[in-house]
Amino acid sequence: MRSEEPKPVTINVTGFKKFRVVSKNPTETIVNNLKSFVEKKGLPPGVILGTCAVLEAAGDGALPMLLEVMESGISSNGVTCDAQVVWLHLGVVGSAVKFAIERQAVNEATFRCPDELGWQPQQLPIVPEDGEISRARQTSFSTEAILEFLTKKGYDVTLSDNAGRFVCNYVYYHSLRLAEHRGSRSLFVHVPPFSRIDEDTQMNFVASLLEAIASSC
Repeated sequence: MRSEEPKPVTINVTGFKKFRVVSKNPTETIVNNLKSFVEKKGLPPGVILGTCAVLEAAGDGALPMLLEVMESGISSNGVTCDAQVVWLHLGVVGSAVKFAIERQAVNEATFRCPDELGWQPQQLPIVPEDGEISRARQTSFSTEAILEFLTKKGYDVTLSDNAGRFVCNYVYYHSLRLAEHRGSRSLFVHVPPFSRIDEDTQMNFVASLLEAIASSC
């Protein structure tokens, strides 16, 4: 009997613009340069790089843009019902010295400072109909398998259960919720600033991350 071929995987990627404590966000550079980078480097068979979008570092005020970007990534780029759709979100932690794979997001918006549109919620549910702010949503990926893949490639990576309560967690929570409703998958990864891990290393890391995600699908 002929074995069933694996479904193609379309990976959509987002980063963020600058925000108050990060004047130059490395994820903006990574996402803006990713298509040309993988064109030169190549992608594994069956992997398609879909939408590459840079989001405003904001919560509620930027939500319509986030949802529009995510819906377009599900319905465009040649994606069919036979393809797997993945959302990969990249954010930065200014004090980080290694990459962090986020296993979950929490239904709580408590911003330590106003976002780029001036919103500063305190202990508000991100999605009120989901219930309490203690509600968490987990990624459906095997983060341990992705960690092992990237570690074998020589990258310094860790697993995290705390994506903060700022914009990164806000976006991740909405993404995980939409992924569950639309049959896609979502993952958030925090990166350090370029002053701690240089741009070339981070570009290669994200290319390897795409490969790790595809292998986990």
